[in-house]
Amino acid sequence: MRTDLELDVGALRFDERGLIPAVVQDLRSRKVLTLAYMNRESLEITLREGRTCFYSRSRGTLWRKGETSGNVQRVASVRPDCDGDALLVEVVKDGPACHRGTDSCFDGMGAEIEAGAEKGGGPHLTVDDLYRLLQDRNERRPEGSYTTYLFEKGLEKILKKCGEEATEVVIAAMKGAREETIYELADLCYHALVLMVQCGVTLDEVRGELASRHVVDRKVKQETLR
Repeated sequence: MRTDLELDVGALRFDERGLIPAVVQDLRSRKVLTLAYMNRESLEITLREGRTCFYSRSRGTLWRKGETSGNVQRVASVRPDCDGDALLVEVVKDGPACHRGTDSCFDGMGAEIEAGAEKGGGPHLTVDDLYRLLQDRNERRPEGSYTTYLFEKGLEKILKKCGEEATEVVIAAMKGAREETIYELADLCYHALVLMVQCGVTLDEVRGELASRHVVDRKVKQETLR
């Protein structure tokens, strides 16, 4: 992929906030992947590195697509429209373009998985899908997202929530409330995945640890008898 992209940045018309919309298109399928924004700095990084770098309006910071999720977009070309106030960015992508795990941000709306969201109506995501979604949340930090709130508060807050949710699981299970136990286990799993993303722990690492233990055949840890 080219890393010598050329564009007359000085001829572009940025808005009053110093931003310009960028329509990202798949070079091979011609599908529109997303609409994002760039400022002069993020555009220059995109041209120099050959990978998309955008400006997050909600966080007021730069973000490189795929920096944490691995879903990098390698740039083939960047072209302005006839007025010079919008860009078409053609890319070859590594993985989903959308934070929901879909190929494009325009592949149906679908409710996002967020703690506290209503049950039902959302996409049937796998654990791997949810992990990738959380990685993207950490990368983009969209405003109004509960996941963004957790990542911005940091490790201490995430650990506190994991502890709280674990306690809720114990209480529900002790009551023999099956549906409540399922609900609380889902909350605990969600917050545990947030913790994994925060700490840079991958699902494959956890799977590998579980596979090495053979927990159904032998005792891994000795409990202290009192």
